[in-house]
Amino acid sequence: MDLKIKEVAELFNVSETTIRRWISDGKIPSYRIDQLHPDYRFSIPEMENWLISHKLAKTNEVSPFAEKPRTNNKTEEDDQKNKGGIKQFSLFRAVHKGDVLHSVPGDSKEDVIRTTMRRSVKNLNIDAEVISELLLDREKLMPTALNNGIGVPHTRDTRHNAHHDVVLVAFPEKTLEYGALDNKPVHTLFFLFACDDKRHLHLLAKIAHLSSQPKAIEFFQTRPSKDQVLDYLKQWESNI
Repeated sequence: MDLKIKEVAELFNVSETTIRRWISDGKIPSYRIDQLHPDYRFSIPEMENWLISHKLAKTNEVSPFAEKPRTNNKTEEDDQKNKGGIKQFSLFRAVHKGDVLHSVPGDSKEDVIRTTMRRSVKNLNIDAEVISELLLDREKLMPTALNNGIGVPHTRDTRHNAHHDVVLVAFPEKTLEYGALDNKPVHTLFFLFACDDKRHLHLLAKIAHLSSQPKAIEFFQTRPSKDQVLDYLKQWESNI
């Protein structure tokens, strides 16, 4: 099911006015149902690829989850969208349900993905080999590396069979060549397993925003414990 402007605004925590401006400027992939229909729609696969391709960071004005609200021509709608809403601590909750894994061995992306899944079966209640193949199939379509050494392995071909989302944070034993657009090796992986497409896109956008924050990159390079990761995310999400 494709998304409406209101839904995208809610998922990205910006105003509908901002989304319409991005459409007008050609900064976000969208389409009209027909030439006579004024409403725009957004394909979830296209939005997912847009986020991973770093087009998110090229919008130049309000980015999803920007920590500083607009000050010029700010409206009540902008104020409302900048409050974060019920999804404000979504990444914190997903990592809390998941795990933080250290020194995951492997000489390649494939090795690390397979090892992480074998170590995380209890969190996902899914066959490790099946989910590994799905994740690797997604990597063949487009590497899921974001900015600054962050990767986010995920697949929309299966959904986490629970009423909560799960994010596993994995620190490979050594940095990985991952096919990132900025050519930087990956030091931190966020394995994303969401309950539905909307929550998947919301969490992907939030992790993409996190990967653009210098303080966050510096923090994750220290390979923190799960408690430290949760403390950091709770503080970070409280400001967006």
